[in-house]
Amino acid sequence: MISAGDFRNGITIELDNNIYQIIEFQHVKPGKGAAFVRTKLKNIKSGGVVEKTFRPTEKCPQARIDRKDMQYLYADGDLYNFMDTETFEQIALNQDEIGDAMKFVKENEMVKMCSHNGSVFAVEPPLFVELEITETEPGFKGDTATGATKPAIVETGAQVLVPLFVNQGDKIKIDTRTGEYLSRV
Repeated sequence: MISAGDFRNGITIELDNNIYQIIEFQHVKPGKGAAFVRTKLKNIKSGGVVEKTFRPTEKCPQARIDRKDMQYLYADGDLYNFMDTETFEQIALNQDEIGDAMKFVKENEMVKMCSHNGSVFAVEPPLFVELEITETEPGFKGDTATGATKPAIVETGAQVLVPLFVNQGDKIKIDTRTGEYLSRV
């Protein structure tokens, strides 16, 4: 149990049969009346954000989130198959459970499975990936406007905006949190 007075950003709590992560919190002491804690909570499973106030003495059970490294094997229709590299146990998750987390992940790469009480609710790809560009228009000589970009398709099928000097066949580094091009490899 954690009291509202001890809330910090990133802590996960159980509330109303859901799991929430604290995005923002603020201790408020009005001139009149009792102090309270104003929070913004993100529902981990649905992604929705709600605002809620607590009395500083209110207590909530702290949720335990397990993160486990697993290897992405392959996609079979709507199912994505993963394997635990220690026990060789395999699980399959459908597109709805994963969302767009896998758009920059190649087969045989490691990902983190986030679960609560044994049920997987999210897949975290590596922070940075190196992918080859399979399709892009050629950049023209003299096209050197600052910050000019063009669309490119990488080997996983995702679309990324890249600078004009990047060509088809180049390997690039991508930040998976934002989907932005970082550098050539």
